[in-house]
Amino acid sequence: MSTHRSTSLLAIIIAAVASLSAQIPAGYYDRLNGKCGAELKNAAYEIISPHTEISSYSDLPRYFQVTDVYPESSRWWDMYSDIELFAPSFRGLNREHSFPKSWWGGNTDIPAYIDLNHLYPSEAAANQAKSNYPLGVVANASFDNGLVKVGSPVSGQGGGASKVFEPADEYKGDFARTYFYMATCYQNLTWKYTFMVQSDLYPTLTPWAMNLLLEWAEKDPVSEKEVMRNEHVYMYQNNRNPFIDFPELANHIWGNRKTEPFKVDETPQPGDVPVLITPVQDMSLDFGEVAVGKSATAKLLFHGQNLTKDLSVVVAGTDRKLFTPESRTVSYRLANSSAGTYLNITYTPTETGDHTATLNVYDGDLTGTGIYVYLRGSGADIPSLSPVVALPPQDVTADSYLASWEVPYGDVVDYYVMSRTRYVGGATLTEEIECEENFYTVTGFADSDQETYSVQSVRLGYRSPESNLVFVTHSGLTTVGEDMPLAAETPGGGVIRFTCAGVHTDVRIYDITGRLFATLPELTDGMEITLPAGIYFIVTATHATPLRTIVK
Repeated sequence: MSTHRSTSLLAIIIAAVASLSAQIPAGYYDRLNGKCGAELKNAAYEIISPHTEISSYSDLPRYFQVTDVYPESSRWWDMYSDIELFAPSFRGLNREHSFPKSWWGGNTDIPAYIDLNHLYPSEAAANQAKSNYPLGVVANASFDNGLVKVGSPVSGQGGGASKVFEPADEYKGDFARTYFYMATCYQNLTWKYTFMVQSDLYPTLTPWAMNLLLEWAEKDPVSEKEVMRNEHVYMYQNNRNPFIDFPELANHIWGNRKTEPFKVDETPQPGDVPVLITPVQDMSLDFGEVAVGKSATAKLLFHGQNLTKDLSVVVAGTDRKLFTPESRTVSYRLANSSAGTYLNITYTPTETGDHTATLNVYDGDLTGTGIYVYLRGSGADIPSLSPVVALPPQDVTADSYLASWEVPYGDVVDYYVMSRTRYVGGATLTEEIECEENFYTVTGFADSDQETYSVQSVRLGYRSPESNLVFVTHSGLTTVGEDMPLAAETPGGGVIRFTCAGVHTDVRIYDITGRLFATLPELTDGMEITLPAGIYFIVTATHATPLRTIVK
């Protein structure tokens, strides 16, 4: 993985964030006061759901260098493994959705996909073993790296899943508070997998999940790591994890205090004084790496209370011309609303290198000179990506296989997209899988008659040309028919004789490596062709399931 970024710029970001003291903005949690149970959960949702989205999924390693590195060293703070890996290299690590993205269907267009509050660096093998299993206590481990376990759950846990993921005791509270956040911030989602969540606004968590997470949160209290990470994430996203700020909040929503009104604090509230809750002074809106000539747009959340005039914004600094806000003003009425309002800011690099500016926010009857938001971006050359080479499957079992691929020397890659096509009873099912490494363990093969896969590398949002196509079959010849049956026999001498119904068009013949070996305009019943000895896969316009045949 590539994490190209100048160390000087990273040092500026770390210094700016580390200098902050843990302080909740005045008025941020006002709506929680006096509420309990479902009403309290909904108030928390209204506070944390609107937030500034980070630049992109591929840029996560740069954010992790601030949020998930030990303060005394450059070692990654990985809650999934004790293997010592060091920043800025991200090799051997994955961008892990601790709350599995498949649970909401894997949609990459919603904020949950790039929400730092549940994204962590994870050692690749542990991440693969975790899969999309729910949290739980492991009874019999199938994976144990000395820190985390994966295996069958103890009685009463798992929500129907065959396995659960059990983190180390020192991080069980971290994961519990992460799941409290996700079940609140995204309570309006419809869940595809309901191991721990159910599609309702309250309680969202299933009963067994509530009990487990409340227990873990109590036994593993909030750590300094969580507190500082919460501050760092707030500086990027303008939202906080309230279950870190107020550990007792979970009990007022799901636990034994859910009928007891929650109190934020006993300090006097600001009354009618104009307050800008977000953005905050010295926060960083980071656009990441953007190819020269292209643009990236980020949404900056504005949320206030008692503002009486529109806010004014102006970009200042050496690189100010590269950062363009969509408007010079922000409506105070919209900023005062429960959801706040967003200002779109576009970064368009004209040359390579790091670029910085500040967004000055003033007026709105705010006291003082206003606040300053750092704008950061890095211009990069437009990538030139060569096709990767997909390799034959390895470790093929009845239900799984290892897909892997080779990357051309010198190509810098953010991640890979593997296109997996399953052929099931004449139906064709295709999905795209994002992969951190140049391999991926495919499961559920037993449900397919046969499969194919190809791979593309991704850099700065650009995809390489598609790789060769790899065919994966169970033992024996496959002659699965579709709209028009197709079969082949090989009498010898390199001859293939076809048996089919009607005329097949757009005939493509692939060799065992997935290379397109030959094409035919059409194929009819009884037709014969001659090929060199080898294994071939034949696909036609009306028979998409690859027909495997051996020529001798």
